[in-house]
Amino acid sequence: MTQTTLLVNGKSKSINIDDDTPLLYALRDDLNLKGPKFGCGLGQCGACTVHVDGQAIRSCITPAKSVSNKKITTLEGLGSSAKPSKLQQAFIDEQAAQCGYCINGMIMTASAFLAKNKNPSDQEITDALSGNLCRCGTHQRIVAAVKRYLSLS
Repeated sequence: MTQTTLLVNGKSKSINIDDDTPLLYALRDDLNLKGPKFGCGLGQCGACTVHVDGQAIRSCITPAKSVSNKKITTLEGLGSSAKPSKLQQAFIDEQAAQCGYCINGMIMTASAFLAKNKNPSDQEITDALSGNLCRCGTHQRIVAAVKRYLSLS
């Protein structure tokens, strides 16, 4: 175990982890952040998505040590239940979550995408979110939530 410093949601956190510990485990187990979820463990479903230096990455396959001293943002860093971000509020307003398991990945992926593309087409939104799996089939509501956010911005 070695000490690693993670810059998470604007705060520096020092934790002791093994060299191969996935970032997801460090966030959930050591820092008690529950936004990113364990889905497939292979980086294929998107439930574990977080931002590292503004890029959406899959935290289940990213070693925590590899992002030491980089800016990490989780769903909790975008907003809170008391004060959700505009994007989070759009997802709430559109009732985009059915079981809610994919929503972390959908919001984090959408947030990183929208930071680069301020006026995407419906197809660009769909393409940007295509790497995230939703087993409940609320894709239309998720796209509607992104479009609602764009109409408010």
